[in-house]
Amino acid sequence: MRELWLADARPPRLSDLQDLSRSGDSAARNTSAVTNVRVRVAVDALGGDHPPDEIVAGAVDASTVAIRPIVYGPAGLDTHGLEHVVTTEMVEMDDKPGEAVRGKPDSSLVRAVRAVGDDEADAVVSAGNTGAVLAASLLHVRRLQGVYRPGIAVVIPTAHGPSVLIDAGANADARPEHLLQFGHMGAIFAEEVLGVEQPRVRLLSIGEEPEKGNQLTLDAHALLAASSLRFGGNMEGGSLLAGEADVIVCDGFTGNVALKTLEGTIRSLVTALRSEIVSTARGKLGGFLIKPAAGALRAQLDPELTGGGYLLGLRGIVVIAHGSSSRIAIASAIRLAARGIEHDVVSRLREALPERVVESARSTNPSGTTRG
Repeated sequence: MRELWLADARPPRLSDLQDLSRSGDSAARNTSAVTNVRVRVAVDALGGDHPPDEIVAGAVDASTVAIRPIVYGPAGLDTHGLEHVVTTEMVEMDDKPGEAVRGKPDSSLVRAVRAVGDDEADAVVSAGNTGAVLAASLLHVRRLQGVYRPGIAVVIPTAHGPSVLIDAGANADARPEHLLQFGHMGAIFAEEVLGVEQPRVRLLSIGEEPEKGNQLTLDAHALLAASSLRFGGNMEGGSLLAGEADVIVCDGFTGNVALKTLEGTIRSLVTALRSEIVSTARGKLGGFLIKPAAGALRAQLDPELTGGGYLLGLRGIVVIAHGSSSRIAIASAIRLAARGIEHDVVSRLREALPERVVESARSTNPSGTTRG
């Protein structure tokens, strides 16, 4: 991704996190060289839109001397030599999250998440029902002290390097104090993992003016403006890739719609460009000349090579992948999970968050009673 940053862009301190989508197995080998420990990643084989064979193929691709995927799925599944934990139930995409987690304790999703809480795995990856992953994580992995709601943090490319979008889909309904905490968690992630000093935090809304937005964004704007964060006010969806913020805060409904719109637009543009290139001889010649730049652009923007997002605010690493994840995306998500362990994301949040939690609690609830 570095190739497309502007000349004055600030480089991340841990650049290999941003290079994850392009580095593949070489990044995993670097992980081994640094830690000399094989990261155990529990993989939900029944999550997502594709059959379990596609998920397993991604796990096989991600398996290296540094990463040890553990497949959770039904008996008879060919895991190509990967460790297999047999499960007997499945959480469907349309299942109600709480009921599914309580009623299907032997599902691949619940067992994979529970493995992190039971220290049978270091991290978990699932492309399944997001609400069920969240519910299982709250039950088995649990929140860091003082965290109201975990939020999905997705690293997105911009003109000036990576930014963090939080929440990208964990909380469709949120309160202003949740968005304030997302701002704090996103800022810590940007500081500790992306190496950004004093990250700029902005609130996603329908206009830059403070008075623009619904009641949630109006109230959240007031809390963020009064906080110790380097808050730059509102930003519009059209600026997501412009590099105007290091942390973009929103509720999960808005964030998920924005992220999927962004990814769909990029995918459509790339497809249209490819069609135009092959339609004429001149286009094919031009396509050959721009192939190196186009490859770098694809590595930067392709969601398949990003893999998913961290569910921040938990006591363990949980990575939520897209429901439509192919084997490429699953492999990327597993590598992303391993990076979270390598860079000790949870401990960094645990150490840096408490004083900010106290601040957010005081600003939203002076009586000191924690609201979930």
